[in-house]
Amino acid sequence: MAFLIKKAVLPFFIVFSCLTAAQKPDSLYSKPEQENIKYPQLQVKGLFQARYLVGMSEDVDVNGLHHSDHSGTDNNFMIKYMRIQMRAQISKRTEVVALANLADFKNDPKSRVLENAYLKYTFNPKLAFTVGQFRPWFGLEETYPIDIIKSLDWSNQYIEFGKLGWTSFQIGLSATGQLNLGKIPFQYGVSVVNGNGKNQVNDNDNGKQYSTRLVFGFSEKHNLNFGINGGIGEVFGKKIYALGLDLSSLIKFDSKWSLDMQLEAKQATNHPLYFAADPETRPKNPDEYLIRGAYFLPNIRYEINHRNLSAFELSCRYEYLDTNFRLNSNPRQTITPMFGLEFLKNYGARIQLGIQFDRYKYQVENTIQYDSNLFIIQVQSRF
Repeated sequence: MAFLIKKAVLPFFIVFSCLTAAQKPDSLYSKPEQENIKYPQLQVKGLFQARYLVGMSEDVDVNGLHHSDHSGTDNNFMIKYMRIQMRAQISKRTEVVALANLADFKNDPKSRVLENAYLKYTFNPKLAFTVGQFRPWFGLEETYPIDIIKSLDWSNQYIEFGKLGWTSFQIGLSATGQLNLGKIPFQYGVSVVNGNGKNQVNDNDNGKQYSTRLVFGFSEKHNLNFGINGGIGEVFGKKIYALGLDLSSLIKFDSKWSLDMQLEAKQATNHPLYFAADPETRPKNPDEYLIRGAYFLPNIRYEINHRNLSAFELSCRYEYLDTNFRLNSNPRQTITPMFGLEFLKNYGARIQLGIQFDRYKYQVENTIQYDSNLFIIQVQSRF
């Protein structure tokens, strides 16, 4: 009985919040409106992103895998994204969004292709609900899309936490909003998800993952924001957790020069690694398998505003990631300097050049835990 009551607590509060918000008048209903807007309103967007990769380390392929038999591919053209997004505003408060990555058809598309597929209902700026497949708020990188990222790709930390069910595309329900705590702008996100990735027909167990993100704006002039992330969950009867902190700032020196900085750190139970271990020899507590990571990403931007060139950017991300630091530590350090040219505003068209340097404390032959250097040319267009 106590178990059933516990599982019912979150849905009860969500329903209660909906009813409470629905009973409160807000500015959207303050005056009769004479609108001639016709619904639904459709918006179609897209992203094309392609790369040319050159491995610069002997016997290491472009995916970072070491080959002691001297095989492997050390250069490759690839299409990373061919995204199509459709957004339908079906009423003033309700929107439906679908996002598919057609480039996934080159792989097994069974658990790929469809990325976003959700309905969002906004009561007011303080409360909105999202249900479906979406990116739950759990960290700084969840707040922007891949096409405006300041580096080559998502951080290694973000990718690993996606495998754990905290980030990337998940299926579930979330509540988000923004308000003020005195003079401090404040944003929040509360999510409950299956935690086993995107495009899944069913959850793979009865457990769910609950997460919260709180963001405090401390300086409007420098766009200084501090985020706190926390989550708990249950996977195959085992308790798991995740924690995170992040800090971001945008400093504008003048009308042309600006500095964007991001700092983020996370720690969580590495439950996929725990369940992959031998049940007879692994410890009872999955928290013996812990993942820890952090990254720092500064980005300098100069606005050129020429008719053929909008801006250029310089960034260098440093990452530290250890997927099992308590039992079998082998930290990975990654440095990725990038240079980018923006030809259309808002990253409508850009080209990036960079090198990804990967270093491990211990090198393991015929695995991805091997030192490597990778040269990248990346082009993209948003439409």
